[in-house]
Amino acid sequence: MRTGFYATLFALLIICLNGCRQAEKSSIDEGRQLAISWELVSNFTDTKDGFDARFKLTNKSDVALTDANWALFFNMSPRPILPAKTPQPATVQHINGDWYKLTPNQGFSLAPGASTEVLYQGTEAVTKVTDAPLGLYVVYYDKDGKEENIVQIAQANYTIVPFTRKEQMLRGTGDLYPLATSENTYQNNLAVSLLPVEQLQKIIPSPVKLTTSASVLTLNSSLPIYAEKGLESEANFLSQKLKTLTGKDFSVNAGTATTKGIFLKTGKISINGVAKEAYRLGIDGNGVSIVGSDAAGVFYGVQSLLALIPTTTYLTPSADIPLNYVQVDDAPRFEFRGMHLDVSRNFQTKETILRLLDLLAFYKVNKFLFYTTEDEGWRLEIDGLPELTKVGAQREHTSGKETAVLHPAYGSGPKAYDEGKYGSGYYTKADFIDILKYAKERHIKVIPEVNLPGHARAAIKAMEARYDRLMKEGKEKEANEYRLIDPNDNSVYLSAQGYTDNVVSVGLESTYHFYEKVVDEITKMYKEAGLPMDVMHAGGDEVPDGVWTKSPIAANVLKANPTIKDPKNLQAYFFGKLRERLAKRNLEVHAWEEAVLVKATDGKLVMNPEFVGKGVVPYVWNNLFDIDLGNRLANAGYPVVLCNVSNFYFDMAYNNDPQEPGLYWAGYVDTRNNWAFAPFDMFKTTYKTSMGKPLSFAWLERMKPEARKNVRGIESQLWSETVKGRDMAEYDMLPKLLGFAESAWAPERPWETIENRQARETSMKTGWNVFANTLAQKDLPRLAHINGGYTYRLPLPGVHIEKGMVNANVELPGLRIRYTTDGSEPTAQSPVYKSPVKVSGTVKLRSFDAAGRSSRSAVVVVP
Repeated sequence: MRTGFYATLFALLIICLNGCRQAEKSSIDEGRQLAISWELVSNFTDTKDGFDARFKLTNKSDVALTDANWALFFNMSPRPILPAKTPQPATVQHINGDWYKLTPNQGFSLAPGASTEVLYQGTEAVTKVTDAPLGLYVVYYDKDGKEENIVQIAQANYTIVPFTRKEQMLRGTGDLYPLATSENTYQNNLAVSLLPVEQLQKIIPSPVKLTTSASVLTLNSSLPIYAEKGLESEANFLSQKLKTLTGKDFSVNAGTATTKGIFLKTGKISINGVAKEAYRLGIDGNGVSIVGSDAAGVFYGVQSLLALIPTTTYLTPSADIPLNYVQVDDAPRFEFRGMHLDVSRNFQTKETILRLLDLLAFYKVNKFLFYTTEDEGWRLEIDGLPELTKVGAQREHTSGKETAVLHPAYGSGPKAYDEGKYGSGYYTKADFIDILKYAKERHIKVIPEVNLPGHARAAIKAMEARYDRLMKEGKEKEANEYRLIDPNDNSVYLSAQGYTDNVVSVGLESTYHFYEKVVDEITKMYKEAGLPMDVMHAGGDEVPDGVWTKSPIAANVLKANPTIKDPKNLQAYFFGKLRERLAKRNLEVHAWEEAVLVKATDGKLVMNPEFVGKGVVPYVWNNLFDIDLGNRLANAGYPVVLCNVSNFYFDMAYNNDPQEPGLYWAGYVDTRNNWAFAPFDMFKTTYKTSMGKPLSFAWLERMKPEARKNVRGIESQLWSETVKGRDMAEYDMLPKLLGFAESAWAPERPWETIENRQARETSMKTGWNVFANTLAQKDLPRLAHINGGYTYRLPLPGVHIEKGMVNANVELPGLRIRYTTDGSEPTAQSPVYKSPVKVSGTVKLRSFDAAGRSSRSAVVVVP
């Protein structure tokens, strides 16, 4: 009895003490408020490709800030920081990756209520709000210099000064891209015009052949679905989709049909010489017939049937769906139609991945490169290596880069798994198996990627934590089993993402053993999902200069292999050894282009023919800085996947509007860039450098006709440095994915073979106008309702002011423009722009689609 009393009393005391501590901490947090604003001053500086920026700090607390009791930490897209030109009260310093620190200089003092400014300079211009400092937090120190408290800067206390001036919106004097002003947008939009619905594309991506008639079949639940054996999954998929649209159950039957209905079967089909994934779809008085060359062909026929359903039915479901009679003969242009998603820089939930797989399936994309390992995060549970997710899957504040955690990155903040942040998270084995099964049902092949030797910091930190744990337990042999670094390596390097410690040792057997262990565990997951694993993507990109130059273990490798000659070519040595081990597991090895390149004596990357014919598939992204690389690799016999950065990088911003999220190191990529791709003659659709300067193709190697067979296909990429959460990922993908799907599946477009540039561009203009109209009038409004609705981008209207009259137009004809003149944001109830209107003052305009979705506002001031 008394024991229970004291236990209760003790528990109450603990609760009281914890509450007091929480109250004290809350008081400290509230009492130590720092308001911060950040301003990009200019990209037009006396430093080539440089920028000037400014922090303004306001002490809103009742405690004076000194030169020893605080420091500000933040993330910013990695850029070298230059020494201050004039004395400043504080210094910005790069720590690692995109992690930075602002520390007070000697003599710093900021009294309560006071403000100060810190000007700093760096290289690589800043033009986007998404490049501004993110995830800001202040660490406060006690009198002994120990960390006393960490306070995140609340959104209300952080301001990014708007980018409004030319020197903020362009990347310096060499940036030749026109500004994304309302006037420039208006002039660009004059190239498109509104088309009637009968001229729209019936299906995206375009089929090989489609004919229609005026007769109509009413599709409703009175039409049973008849599926031959082996097509149960496709039949159930269709039944579920039709129930969503009609509210009625569509029965699925096996055996011989006794009435008209929806018929799914396979047969010998070859369209355009393609006998895989091909289908014939017919709609007539007997119902719907889908005959595929295989189950995948039937599935794509089902997707085309769903695409033919009127958009109005998606907006307002109906028990009866009118369908015009149609005959479709179709097959893909490329066998490999892929999308890559990086979930390591910023994590995406399993539910988001499943939504994406549905989207890919609808647009007939059949490969999903799942990028789950990076410097900033390891996202896949691996049996036997718990540190990979315990350490490598979460980011939080750390006192230094040597500690066994991953530091904040891309605005993830000081706390792991903090709400509204995307730095922490991973997929359990069960999650991954669910994803594999879901993809299989949609005829999508998931290709896993484990990237080495670079981009490996999360794995390195995790395996060092494992090493330390086992060494403390006296298990030295086990501790070294999967170690990834040479502890005596004093090489100095800086990766493309600003890391100084993200490359593994190529001379340690444990490095290869680690890779084999991970591959074997992933293979087990595929087996559990009922799938073979026959492809592994080994990464291999962006290994920085300087690696392995001061590593005793690497020196031993060079001594034993004198033909390598230079440490920079140890990457080819590493890839060769790794490829052999993966080949023994019957895995085709995919990799980024760098894996099949070596560095010449002048430092330039040149093709390495060593892996031709050895089951290696390079993915070629670099068509702006090594313009003809894809052609050269295909001509040399490599089977290539074309991932052209100027066409297919979804993380590149749509344009140079500072409010448009994304990167721009390769210029800007919009939906038309995804659509306008000539795979066998890339020069026909790539005209400018990343800075907008005209490209020259003189002396460059063109793809030989006999090398076309080596183009395995094309892939789009979404790297996630600037991607925070599902909505932003979908915004970056849509509608770009639709343009990509057209390039991947549709037969060769007429303009691809027109040599005369003027004639080619005239043909492209006609084709793009049809596609742009189709996006606006059909596919985008439909996406607002599929799977509960996707987040897609609608372009801002273009606006031209002449003699007090507002003229407006849209990039995607069929969107409706609404406007206001009282300073408020346009809504679905605002006046519709129909023709030039005379107004004065501030006018705001937005594009709206049939689903009620809208763009951001274009704002103009009319005198």
